[in-house]
Amino acid sequence: MRQMKILTEADLRAVVSLDRAAVACVEDAFHALATKAVAMPPILRLDIPEHRGEVDVKTAYVPGIDGFAIKISPGFFDNPKIGLPSTNGMMVLLSSRTGLVQALLLDNGYLTDVRTAAAGAVAAKYLSREDSSVAAIFGAGMQARLQLEALALVRPIREARIWARDAAKAEAAAKALAEKLGFPVKAAIDPKAAVTGADIVVTTTPSEKPILKADWLQPGQHVTAMGSDAEHKNELDPQAIARATYVADSLNQTRRLGELHHAIAAGLVAPDAEFAALGQVIAGLKAGRTGPDEITIADLTGTGIQDTAIATLAFARAKAANAGTTFES
Repeated sequence: MRQMKILTEADLRAVVSLDRAAVACVEDAFHALATKAVAMPPILRLDIPEHRGEVDVKTAYVPGIDGFAIKISPGFFDNPKIGLPSTNGMMVLLSSRTGLVQALLLDNGYLTDVRTAAAGAVAAKYLSREDSSVAAIFGAGMQARLQLEALALVRPIREARIWARDAAKAEAAAKALAEKLGFPVKAAIDPKAAVTGADIVVTTTPSEKPILKADWLQPGQHVTAMGSDAEHKNELDPQAIARATYVADSLNQTRRLGELHHAIAAGLVAPDAEFAALGQVIAGLKAGRTGPDEITIADLTGTGIQDTAIATLAFARAKAANAGTTFES
């Protein structure tokens, strides 16, 4: 008889949170991507343009880990207009020995939210100045909020600015974050003003046109761009890539669908130009930031190895806590 664990979003929230352990889990995944024979196929994406929808399927196998995850991640960006979240989804964890299903993680995108925010923290840990204390967040959705929470785990953040096209949402997010994190968070009316004087800038939007201009960036700043996970999305002025130290989560991916892809299309970067991957920086194989005045950019398109890592962590914690429902077939 086969057994499979079914875990709801409530089950998963009870055993996995955005904490230092989740950041370490994702950091280890990036390290493995640079140092092990990881099998990670290209992202499969289905577009549903008439409803501003897209569905990504990601997976990765890491040698030495007993399971691998396959994640289905829809993003329907008009959903908030009808009172629904813009992202949801699920993960399936399978045995890497037998291929049998170990767990069905009905997380509604929660684990993706956690691992994406954790990846932002990892990027900041390795690429921003250690004394970075002022953050600017572009966007006011769930990921914008989580990115600031994640930054506070790895850097001494004491002030933050939130900018979004919807000023009311920016105000609401700033108020909620200030109450939760215990330091001043203010909504910015002007995006350039939000960037000025910030140590770390994080973009978290589905924008299809650049919202962060290259000439706004100042010496010593770090930028994490995590919204450009499809070919048509573009948050950064391509000129920013040309004038900064650039690091990819997966160079194969960012050449195809990240911010790097737009710099290549604009003729600012050669298609075969070599850059460091975040895992290589973590493993000490390539340099990241080399000086306090350097501008650094992390291009995070989301990788299947992050999903396998967070799903494996969730499954282990659920088993230890006897959480979820066991299904027999």
